[in-house]
Amino acid sequence: MSCLALSLVSSTATSFAGAAAALPNPIRIIAEPIAAVGIVGFDKRALRTKLENAAAPLRAVRQAKDRLASYIVMSGEGEESSVFAVVEEFDRLDRRDIIGFDPNAFVQTLPGVTGPLGFFDPVGFCASTSGADGAATEGKVRFYREVELKHGRVAMLAALGFLLAEQFHPLFGGGVDVPSYLAFQQTPLQTFWPAVIWVIAPIEIVSVFPAFETPFVEMWAIKKDHVAGDYGFDPLGLKPTNPAELFEMQNKELNNGRLAMIAIAGMVGQELATGQKLF
Repeated sequence: MSCLALSLVSSTATSFAGAAAALPNPIRIIAEPIAAVGIVGFDKRALRTKLENAAAPLRAVRQAKDRLASYIVMSGEGEESSVFAVVEEFDRLDRRDIIGFDPNAFVQTLPGVTGPLGFFDPVGFCASTSGADGAATEGKVRFYREVELKHGRVAMLAALGFLLAEQFHPLFGGGVDVPSYLAFQQTPLQTFWPAVIWVIAPIEIVSVFPAFETPFVEMWAIKKDHVAGDYGFDPLGLKPTNPAELFEMQNKELNNGRLAMIAIAGMVGQELATGQKLF
């Protein structure tokens, strides 16, 4: 009986050893010593030696891999290594070409970013991900600037005219003597405004074509080669030729336009609340 049991154990161990020979590393490395235990009996020291010897090829491969990696990084015969050179070359590249257009960075290169607020975009119109109008493109950022400039210029004229017309109004025989917020409703002006619209409309339409991108390319976007607010109209020759002076003048125009937009809103609000002229 004991001979039969020993025979079965030996047969099973031999079969396991044969199967282990067909297994790929690292399973074979572990299976072979364990199979040998069933044949020769358990020997802790011998098993450890066998495992260490079996793992030697893997250690050699790992060391070779480490040496190769070190060689790739540190080699170069006195020159910069290829790995470091690639990293430094990336630093020298324009990241905008790699990671895409950054509207936040772009808008801060334009005029209008001045103290004390600096770059101020709490709503996120120039957000690079999901702002007030989604991810802003360059054409969209330029559109916002064009809109801001045009509204600022209109507001500066409106703020001046709002105050002036209440004190000096010779048109139509001086009969329009009411707060400015009601003036457009007076009878003499009912037929006057359509004429004004017919004069303004062609100018507005003509100004769109050189500035706006084709709708088939992008809706509500300004062309990249268009300078914001520049329509070639400078009858007094006030535009500086020096780039630094021009940038300073653009800052002043934007800041005065922003102030005028707030001012005219306040003027209209005050007259709506009081029903009286400002002065």
